[in-house]
Amino acid sequence: MQIQTHSLLSPAPGTQRELVSLHYGQPGQGPKVYIQASLHADELPGMLTAWHLRRQLDALEAAGQIRGEIVLVPMANPIGLAQWLLQGHLGRFELLSGENFNRHYPDQIEAAARAAEPELGPDPARNIAVLRRELKKAVLAQPVDTELQSLRRTLMGLSCDADVVLDLHCDAQAVLHLYCETPAADLCDPLARFLGSRVTLLATDSGDNPFDEACSQVWWKWQRHFGDRFPIPQACLSVTVELRGQQDVEHALAEQDAANIVDYLRWRGALAGEAKPVPPAQGDARPLAGSMPIKSPVGGVLTFLRQPGEEVREGEVLAHVIDPVTARLTELKSPVDGLLFARDNLRFVTAGARVAKVAGLNALRSGKLLGA
Repeated sequence: MQIQTHSLLSPAPGTQRELVSLHYGQPGQGPKVYIQASLHADELPGMLTAWHLRRQLDALEAAGQIRGEIVLVPMANPIGLAQWLLQGHLGRFELLSGENFNRHYPDQIEAAARAAEPELGPDPARNIAVLRRELKKAVLAQPVDTELQSLRRTLMGLSCDADVVLDLHCDAQAVLHLYCETPAADLCDPLARFLGSRVTLLATDSGDNPFDEACSQVWWKWQRHFGDRFPIPQACLSVTVELRGQQDVEHALAEQDAANIVDYLRWRGALAGEAKPVPPAQGDARPLAGSMPIKSPVGGVLTFLRQPGEEVREGEVLAHVIDPVTARLTELKSPVDGLLFARDNLRFVTAGARVAKVAGLNALRSGKLLGA
């Protein structure tokens, strides 16, 4: 295993942060897999899972079982890791710009297409190789002005040419679930089964270009760009893996999640050895546009009546918000039949706060589909 250190742009004199990536196997000898943890730096289950995954990959490499290349970034956001206020960790948004660390990844689709087009032809494998080469060149040539931009460029430079990209996150309180682009839904199904995902939320361009979509959307957008002139497969499965909730930082869970990832990678051909059969599904795929936020119209003490992972019915009361001054109780009801897959971990809310999410079967929303 090789350890690479990537210096980020210094935001001020006397300061310098770096990103560390771990590289297993040999490029070009099999599929490339890229896995990163805690892009939202206060979401820690992925970081612990990456620690267990590193131990397993070390043993697999010592046994000569790595095929191709596996890149592991065990802590993907050194900027957010350092953001603390009064003992509270603020790892979702950069404090300097206010931007979400998992949004606004640069788009080099057109630049790579122009550079690659003279070499494209009837061979899909050749087209994949050429497009990946030109995409990586365009990503690394992107000028940056800020530390956050340099972090985004570094992460994209490590991942943009991968066959599989796993971005390990978590919600506040939740069951294990995935986010994936609709054009890669069939590719994602085996991964969902190996991980035991309760629901996969699908969208085609959910808005604001999050990291996972920046890696996968290039392929279906190139398909649309070139039309019938050249065969362009969906050559990247990029998935946001939500490892339950923020407090689920436990060895037993992380070790099992790492083992499940290893089983998937062996099935995918990135590791030698006999692959396990694809497990039965523990959930299904639903439109991200059918994931309905539950909002509180008032502020007060929040108490839930239903747990993450429970199926709920339209109109069913999921939570109460209690005004401690007037004693008024407000019921928060589910707008659809669906799976209550995530809820907030705060127990005092302000008016307009989103406190839970129910995944329905029908697409009901449009526009930007992700939260802040």
